[in-house]
Amino acid sequence: MCGIAGFVHVDPDARPPDQTRLAWLKDMTRALRHRGPDGDGHLLLGPAALGHRRLSIIDLSTGGQPMTDHSGHVSITFNGEIYNYREIRRDLTAKGYIFRTNSDTEVILNAWMDKGPDCLDAFEGMFAFALWDKRTRTLFAARDRFGKKPFFYTLQKGVFAFASELTALRTLPFLSLDVATQALARFLSYEYVPTPQSIYRQVKKLKPAHYLLFHAGEISTAPYWDMPPPDPDTGQSENELCERLRLLLAQAVKRRLVSDVPLGVFLSGGIDSSTVAAFMAGMSATIKTFSIGFTEKSYDESAYARSVAKRFATEHHERILSAAECGGLLPDIVARFDEPMADPSIVPTYLLSKVTREKVTVALGGDGPDELFAGYEYYPGFKLAEKYLRLPAFLRKGLIEPIARRLPQSSGYVNPRRVAQTFLAGVAAPRNLRVQTWLSAFSPEAQMSLWHNPDPDVLAPARLFAPTTRLFDAFPADAPLAKVFYTFARQYMLDYILVKVDRCSMMHSLEVRAPFLDRDLAEFACRLPITMKLRGETRKYILKKAVADILPKEILTRPKRGFLIPSAMWLRESLKPHMDELLGEAFLKKQGLFNPKTVAALRAEHQNGTRDHRKELWTLLVLQLWLKAHNPSIS
Repeated sequence: MCGIAGFVHVDPDARPPDQTRLAWLKDMTRALRHRGPDGDGHLLLGPAALGHRRLSIIDLSTGGQPMTDHSGHVSITFNGEIYNYREIRRDLTAKGYIFRTNSDTEVILNAWMDKGPDCLDAFEGMFAFALWDKRTRTLFAARDRFGKKPFFYTLQKGVFAFASELTALRTLPFLSLDVATQALARFLSYEYVPTPQSIYRQVKKLKPAHYLLFHAGEISTAPYWDMPPPDPDTGQSENELCERLRLLLAQAVKRRLVSDVPLGVFLSGGIDSSTVAAFMAGMSATIKTFSIGFTEKSYDESAYARSVAKRFATEHHERILSAAECGGLLPDIVARFDEPMADPSIVPTYLLSKVTREKVTVALGGDGPDELFAGYEYYPGFKLAEKYLRLPAFLRKGLIEPIARRLPQSSGYVNPRRVAQTFLAGVAAPRNLRVQTWLSAFSPEAQMSLWHNPDPDVLAPARLFAPTTRLFDAFPADAPLAKVFYTFARQYMLDYILVKVDRCSMMHSLEVRAPFLDRDLAEFACRLPITMKLRGETRKYILKKAVADILPKEILTRPKRGFLIPSAMWLRESLKPHMDELLGEAFLKKQGLFNPKTVAALRAEHQNGTRDHRKELWTLLVLQLWLKAHNPSIS
């Protein structure tokens, strides 16, 4: 796992002296040191400049980058792992291609020489890379199928620049990086900035499963893969599907054990990470598992992780922390994020990564099944909404909805009134925006009151949620719920879950691999009939059945819960000084972005317990903390 950066001058004759360009390149890679502390590399190639920070995982002695092929024609800076590189290498060797290292990096170089952009079809892994072909003066870049590895890019003042993080682009003195109002508005609804947009008006993110070509001053992008729609008739029995799933799980985990450094497993005690640990235990003599817990029992799930560790005789490492004290870490963590993102679990994910990195360099994680196998409560919620809309209006409007408005409030993990009111808001939304309505921190209507000077065009639902409706409407599946699966994977998982894991782990120079996002396993999951994933109210139906004889019963039957943190409590206690500063009347008036009266009402209602505004206030505070760290002129 590494950090990549570089730039290409459109006009070779207009480029600055090499000394200046090399200094720029070194500034970019220096900003990415946390992604690769084991070494750096810089290469000037005429109009192109490639930079690299290395976290050594494979071929520790000869895998340094940027790397040039044996002919000297093609050079690359690469972040990630190609798990099946040995098989691809054998095929390329048989065709006469020469290899001077044992790295997966050199496989990409020769695969490009062999097939051009079509080489991507063979790669199984997580990656983002940029490759300069001096024969055609073309930059070729690509991102893995699910977007586990980041790739930002911009074209300004005759220079195309790219990097693993915005952190590196900020170092280039000639770039303009203006926070986009549309991006801020979307962040306040989504809690992240949805791809391909970035927080900056001039910068884009390369979409997952896409490649980019930059040639003669022009950028073009194209997809090379997409998630397949479900197949209603698999031609296989449930038992046959379970057996196939187990084989694919074993293959996916085995692929991700390729490493020349120690590996471990993130272990939460849920089905997903426990499944990864179970299959890894069958392939390794001893495996290391890692978890964190909290002294506050209502937020502590470490006992489940210990149960799994005992079942598979792992070398288990855990750290028990005070949830109340951990809230104080939020400002520093947010400041280190290159874009704002408001997932509260960034705090425990950051801490888990820190604990894990003390023992290993690579960890396997359980990301993916919630999106691919229907793990979220939103999936049965979507079905329930369809049933609810078929009820008589007098029953919905005259009985159920008035009761929902009088349900009790709670600052715990579940707030009954907020759950009911959020459900009803999603019911009222169009199908293609129902789940996003449930997920949103601020609705378009709420934002109209939040902004000091709201722009109705920016906040129009059709524009604000355009990224979601495009994904939902374009996916070639008849069942609306299949479109929900697709949208979750292509948006929520991409920009929320995977970004959180990538940034938090790389802050500690830790590589995290996701077996459930293996191409073969993911395509199998995508093609499954919906009833194999969501059977009645049972989520992850086929996955639970496939591992029923492997995992402890208490793991299979426990309710799904996220990576819990007491965000409502933090906002009232450890984070209150930051709330007072950044969401106080004086600061907001000076900043001129948000309506002080609206924010004051949110804070007062949350503080006195009459309303639960943890989602809104957390999102707003994260944004303010990020602006303070990265754009002080706005904050």
